[in-house]
Amino acid sequence: MAKRPTSSPAPDAAPRAPRKSGRPTSAKPPRPRAAKAVPPEQPAPKPKPEPAPGPAAPPAEAFAFPGAEQRQMLETLSMNLAKAAMTAQAAIAEAALSQADRPAALSPDPFNVGPAMNSVMTSLASRPDKLFAAQADLFNRYMDLWASTTRRAAGEEPPAPSKDKRFKDPAWSENPAFDVMRQSYLVTADWMNGLVSSVEDVDPLTKRRAEFFTKLLTDAFSPSNFLASNPAALKALAETNGESLVKGMQNFAADMERGAGKLKISQADYGKFEVGVNVATAPGQVVWRDELFELIQFDAATDKQRAIPLLIFPPWINKFYILDLQPENSMIRWLSAQGFTVFVCSWVNPDKDKAGFGFDDYLEKGIYRAVEKALEQSQADHINTVGYCIGGTLMGAALAHMAAKGDKRVTANTFFAAQHDFAEAGDLLLFTDEHWLNEIEQQMDAAGGVLPGAAMAETFNALRANDLIWSFFVSNYLMGKDPPAFDLLFWNADQTRMPKKLHMDYLRSMYGQNRLSRGEFTIGGIKVDLSKVTIPLYFQASREDHIAPMNSVYRSARAFSGADVTLTLAGSGHIAGVVNPPSAHKYQHWTNAALPPTLAEWQAGAEEHPGSWWEHWAAWLQARSGDWVPARDPKKGPLPPIEPAPGSYVKVKS
Repeated sequence: MAKRPTSSPAPDAAPRAPRKSGRPTSAKPPRPRAAKAVPPEQPAPKPKPEPAPGPAAPPAEAFAFPGAEQRQMLETLSMNLAKAAMTAQAAIAEAALSQADRPAALSPDPFNVGPAMNSVMTSLASRPDKLFAAQADLFNRYMDLWASTTRRAAGEEPPAPSKDKRFKDPAWSENPAFDVMRQSYLVTADWMNGLVSSVEDVDPLTKRRAEFFTKLLTDAFSPSNFLASNPAALKALAETNGESLVKGMQNFAADMERGAGKLKISQADYGKFEVGVNVATAPGQVVWRDELFELIQFDAATDKQRAIPLLIFPPWINKFYILDLQPENSMIRWLSAQGFTVFVCSWVNPDKDKAGFGFDDYLEKGIYRAVEKALEQSQADHINTVGYCIGGTLMGAALAHMAAKGDKRVTANTFFAAQHDFAEAGDLLLFTDEHWLNEIEQQMDAAGGVLPGAAMAETFNALRANDLIWSFFVSNYLMGKDPPAFDLLFWNADQTRMPKKLHMDYLRSMYGQNRLSRGEFTIGGIKVDLSKVTIPLYFQASREDHIAPMNSVYRSARAFSGADVTLTLAGSGHIAGVVNPPSAHKYQHWTNAALPPTLAEWQAGAEEHPGSWWEHWAAWLQARSGDWVPARDPKKGPLPPIEPAPGSYVKVKS
């Protein structure tokens, strides 16, 4: 950290109050010196004639030159600012060159926002009374803001620090200038979002699209996202003589290079983790491998295990080790410690040769083959299964297919954050209109028939832009901080590709047409009916899930009307709501044995419990997993071990 000036002021200069670090203040003229008293023994000097009226001469201190150390600080700051600017310019120029030979964007408006906003604006224009009321409301809000600002200038105590994470730095409330900036932004953003939401005579999905992108826009223009209006970033700039900005622009250049000319914001220190070394370390063996998946059997952690093994199907959008990040939060290790024989289907990271794979392939070559091989390896007659997220969507269709065929090998199934009824599937519905589907289809064609992993990552990040985009933009680039060493964010960035046929069918059939819950979805040559599934089902939903919203999961649970369904609602979101070991003592969960028509009714009768839902699920699973048998050794089963867990497929990068 650069040093502050330490040279002493001149002996006859009045001492100055120390300046608070990082708090921008207005420059103040130096105080005039007090007149020196005339010694009594000397006659008073004869007064000089008054000079002619004119501009007052500046005090002598105004012409004082800074000391050597101050000059050095200014030179360092200037050099660092220039270096930061040159680094950013070089990165942008390099990106422009790397993109020069690539085709232009498929559409200037890939999300079809223009028509949605036009519909909203047309509706507002047709209601001038609503516009006048909105303008009056905005005027009143600003009058309230100026009134509070005036009271603040008169000595009123500053407001409490904001609960909004973007404005958590104390300067946002302590410094009047930044406080006004923050509050005026919040007033305007809230007013704009409220105005769009107030439209009534527009198609609900069109209105929702306009709301979503209005919020994206207002989030992007937050004063916290700009160096000149972010007090924490200015403080770091001052305290480091510009070195924080140099580091930030170096981070920016590295992310541009990592994205091959597109900004790919780092969310974690990716060099601190390695799959199979300090994440995905649960011991086990790959006991089967084919073109679509590796089957991993994990080592026993108890002398005896339940007779019926457990086979987990994670989403193929991500890699399975979300369930095995660190030993202390590994669901796989925890399940093994409860006495279950745990198998996991580790999906291949598909390349162009899998472009034609669809739901039929993932059913026959995935679900059915994994069940067959897990039963062969464990020498059991029945198996329990788990489907997580999109893996749960496939598993639900597979259970209906099994019911139609009379296949009774699966005796109980659990769904983590899985959807089957997509009528209320949240903001992801905005990305599934035909305009956007045509765009994404062309994108996959350009990539050889697969969806690049980064494309899904960008979509998920947009759903929580403040947390997953702008917070890192500010921290990495404006503050010059290194990304955190966070295993969850490392996993989040380790995306996989998706075959064109499978992904387009998923988006069109599930999100677009909701065919699975309507009994109109055909898989494996059979039009499947979820109501025909009769085995016990356990549904887990998360209260703050933005990918599989709790209401959507609840509707999905009720779609299995012929099954004995148990539903648990967990605190937190799509990942932390699922991966929440009991030892963490975090969040809470709710249970209710009934399954009334609406989630609101279910919540009204639910009982709240502190901590993780895992133990509630384990008790349910234990009762459906048979007797105790001697523990199974993955190395001694009928299928010869191929290599140690976590296998090879999980290590393939996109």
